[in-house]
Amino acid sequence: MLKTKSKGIFIVISGPSGAGKGTICKELMKTSNNLWLSISMTTREPRVGETNGVEYFFVTKDEFEQNIKDGNMLEYATIHSGQYYGTPKGEITKYLDNGIDVILEIDINGAIQIKESNKEALFIFVLPPSMEELKNRLIKRGTETKDKIIERFKRGYQELNSITKYNYVVVNDDLNNAVEKVKAIIMAERCRVDRIEDAFLNNPEEFIHEELIDNKLFENEPIDFE
Repeated sequence: MLKTKSKGIFIVISGPSGAGKGTICKELMKTSNNLWLSISMTTREPRVGETNGVEYFFVTKDEFEQNIKDGNMLEYATIHSGQYYGTPKGEITKYLDNGIDVILEIDINGAIQIKESNKEALFIFVLPPSMEELKNRLIKRGTETKDKIIERFKRGYQELNSITKYNYVVVNDDLNNAVEKVKAIIMAERCRVDRIEDAFLNNPEEFIHEELIDNKLFENEPIDFE
């Protein structure tokens, strides 16, 4: 039998806007009972219907900057409005230490920051089946202007250069297939040798073998496993 490490797996998922990474994460949460979706921290005001600790951890600018000084942020950035967004360590560490896998959906710059300090994390890059399909998905959203869509499309091309910084890539041509691929990756990660703490047979032969070694009886006495 194998005794694996009790710590959870930290799963970081990125990809171009429109690739479907957020939808994949939501589907994973529906079907996995040992998975926590990481919550980001921000200094912006909550929107209507948003709850602190659900969509985001909402804090003041002073509180966010204090977290930075105290080394409590895995990654962070400021956007054009001057608001901070980032990933706090505390909750992630708590869940991982309790054997629960943590999934973090994040942009590529944030993922690269995290990789510098979390070598054991699992990094998955989600791709659309084609750039044409990416454009179609952005248009179908119907939530952004033409200029914004063009900007996201151009950024998507640039982000493709970051694939080599990830452990795995999943093409989201079919949602169910993509979700199953991510599940398979997580399962494979759990079976890696460096996540195994100990190996044992858990049967009478093993205990007899250990006793013989401890008492140095190999040389003169026959071994009877009956």
